[in-house]
Amino acid sequence: MLLCAEHGDTQAIADKLLTKILKLRIFSDDAGKMNRSVQDVGGGLLIVSQFTLAADTSGGNRPSFTNAASPADGQRLYDYVVHQARAAHPIVQTGQFAADMQVHLVNDGPVTVPITVR
Repeated sequence: MLLCAEHGDTQAIADKLLTKILKLRIFSDDAGKMNRSVQDVGGGLLIVSQFTLAADTSGGNRPSFTNAASPADGQRLYDYVVHQARAAHPIVQTGQFAADMQVHLVNDGPVTVPITVR
């Protein structure tokens, strides 16, 4: 889970996002249909802060990050999501907020799902 906080995001929005992620049916069932959640398959969460997901590329060739939450608000919401995730799900790992991390990712399947809640 690459997590981005934007201006105006709240703990209530974070709660909705986490609920959606834990229940989202994106894993295959025995028939190959995306019909199981991370909870159904006993999977884990990796939560990594990724403020650049707030990038606005509509106005030129350099992305703008003005929609991203301030670093203090971003960290507060990131820490909140991690705490809530650990309370709701048994397997949660994290990155380090605002660190220059090398995250290796293997996409398993033909989909990547951006999730926005309000």
